[in-house]
Amino acid sequence: MITKEAPAPAPAPAPAGHEPPRHAKKHRPAWDEVPRWQIYLPLGVYLVFTLIPFYWILLFALRPAGSTSLVPWPMTFEHFEKVWTDRSFGTYFENSVYVGLATLVMTTLVALAGGYALARFDFKIKRAFMLALLCSQFVPGALLLVPLFEIFAELQMINSLGSVIIAETVFQLPLSMILISNFIKNVPYSLEEAAWVDGCGRFRAFLVVVLPLLRPGLIAVGSFAFVHSWNHFLFALMFLNNQEKQTIPVGLNTLMSADSVDLGALAAGGIIAAVPVVLVFAFIQKWLITGFSAGAVKG
Repeated sequence: MITKEAPAPAPAPAPAGHEPPRHAKKHRPAWDEVPRWQIYLPLGVYLVFTLIPFYWILLFALRPAGSTSLVPWPMTFEHFEKVWTDRSFGTYFENSVYVGLATLVMTTLVALAGGYALARFDFKIKRAFMLALLCSQFVPGALLLVPLFEIFAELQMINSLGSVIIAETVFQLPLSMILISNFIKNVPYSLEEAAWVDGCGRFRAFLVVVLPLLRPGLIAVGSFAFVHSWNHFLFALMFLNNQEKQTIPVGLNTLMSADSVDLGALAAGGIIAAVPVVLVFAFIQKWLITGFSAGAVKG
């Protein structure tokens, strides 16, 4: 005997006034569905506006003096030879490297010790101390020139690269300590406790367990301190009077006078000043982004 199946019940009609969710009506295009020109056109415009100033600097640095060509041809390196030998940029470069590396080392070491104390210990004035570190970032460096000059004059450190290194380190420490302390907070405290159980002291546990995990944060802090000390102008101008002790930013300022500006020499000096910074960021870009992002998670 053949039986007929009962028909499926019809879906209940939607109540009056009921509408489907608004997000179901409009289909949001996925990233792969966006037309490529909407991505590449803004990036291309931004790239053009970014590269034109660099091309202009290269143009003035590589074309002969007095030329008005928009293409650096015939190419010449006379401006680089002029600033490196006649304008003592070789000496300025050595001084800037010394100041930058010394500031990097001192800032990293002191910020590492202070950041560990802020991350792992509790004391009564901890909140007030953190607030003071944050507020110190609002103080312009120009306001520190007079008191620092008086201190270095009493210590007979005027016209010494050590005065610039100390000033740059002091100026970089607040932000560096905050970044390092936040990065250390991301390291589980149980790892140090496990090292203590295995017989390590606090200092050895820090060196063996915590320090290897802080590499992105240390690279971020060190590179930031190096770049800032490399480009900083005020401290070197105020504390260094001898031409043999001056740094590259002060050397660039000597290429400009009230009557005339040697554009070719100034462009060549700018390229010499920019190359180390570009190389530093090219090699540490991955760790730099990781370090700053991880250091800003907790606070």
